Amino acid sequence: MSEFKAFSLLASIIDRVSLKGYTQPTPIQQACIPALINGNDLLGIAQTGTGKTAAFSLPIINNFGRNKIDIKAKSTRSLILTPTRELASQIMQNIDDYSDGLGLKTKVVYGGVGRQAQVDAIALGLDILVATPGRLLDLIETGDINFKALEVFVLDEADTMLDMGFFRDVQNIISKLPKNRQTLLFSATMPAEIEILAQDILTDPKKVEIAAETVTIDLVNQSVYQLEKSNKVPLLLNLLLQPNFEKVLIFCKTKYGADIIVKALEAASITAASLHSGKTQAVREEALQNFKDANLRVLVATDVAARGIDVDNITLVINYNLPEDPRNYIHRIGRTARAGKSGMAISFAVENDVRQLTNIENSIGQTIPVVIEQPFHKEFSKAPKPVQKKKPTKKNNRTNKSKKTRTKKR
Repeated sequence: MSEFKAFSLLASIIDRVSLKGYTQPTPIQQACIPALINGNDLLGIAQTGTGKTAAFSLPIINNFGRNKIDIKAKSTRSLILTPTRELASQIMQNIDDYSDGLGLKTKVVYGGVGRQAQVDAIALGLDILVATPGRLLDLIETGDINFKALEVFVLDEADTMLDMGFFRDVQNIISKLPKNRQTLLFSATMPAEIEILAQDILTDPKKVEIAAETVTIDLVNQSVYQLEKSNKVPLLLNLLLQPNFEKVLIFCKTKYGADIIVKALEAASITAASLHSGKTQAVREEALQNFKDANLRVLVATDVAARGIDVDNITLVINYNLPEDPRNYIHRIGRTARAGKSGMAISFAVENDVRQLTNIENSIGQTIPVVIEQPFHKEFSKAPKPVQKKKPTKKNNRTNKSKKTRTKKR
């Protein structure tokens, strides 16, 4: 018997949750669902991989399934705003799965694809709209949507919105929404701008904080492979000789780098595709779906494109390039430790990466073990001395000025 029954959800929702293989609510679901069913505003501090989508979508679906209304044209009862097209699609897929059979009208809208089908769907009125900021603002400006009937607003991945430069767009959208609504804000971190926004848009919210970083670190077997830059592709191919790495997600720094890695893998008869902003939306969706369906063994992605990737049973995450921001390390390795499962993460590090690696280790509060028994190991210090810059003395300054003067005179 599913413990989701304890939330008094509709029987059809519980059946759909069970069909997806979920029996035990995650901590964030346990904390959020009762509060949201009761109509509370909510501040959720949690990253993807914690069960967040079900935590906010199940109460919305339950409420609308129990209280159906005639929806006016060009309006929606709920808005879920999220930063990337991939994440929007995944949220919509989950909502459609959970709400199957309830007759709710749903739609996802984002840029990079034709807008007319989106306009036509909104024109009929919606129960649930999932959107990215750019396309939604476009639809607002052309008068193709209004929020007069809005009951629930969900701002998902708020810190990612900030990082990706969408914060003004988000504030603009919020200014168009009715004040009388239930508001949910989710963010993996709480920079000052997000704290201020939360205070502005939430009314007496329930706060739920899930220490997902600690959970992720505990569940992922992490290691570092030190090597020369020229040996990265050979090491990658060597690792992929292991058949137990069935579904591998590789993170790299640039779009160009991702495509180069894919070419090298394909030359070795390893099925692979890249996921980055240089690809069309249709190509990105096809690559992600093929990876989910295990038609591809390897997906190579940049950080922005991979934000919020929700793919089950990823056996290995490889950091081909270390992230500049230590927070992204947690997001990356968390792709292989979903819903309480364990996983493996390997990071490639060249000598110039020492400082980044140290920052990551300081951020997670532990030392990541170095694998020495590998064919391309290179020894280097993990604690470089900071470069000391000599400050010029006043005498030196005068000397420099004199030299400049003499040079000019010549």
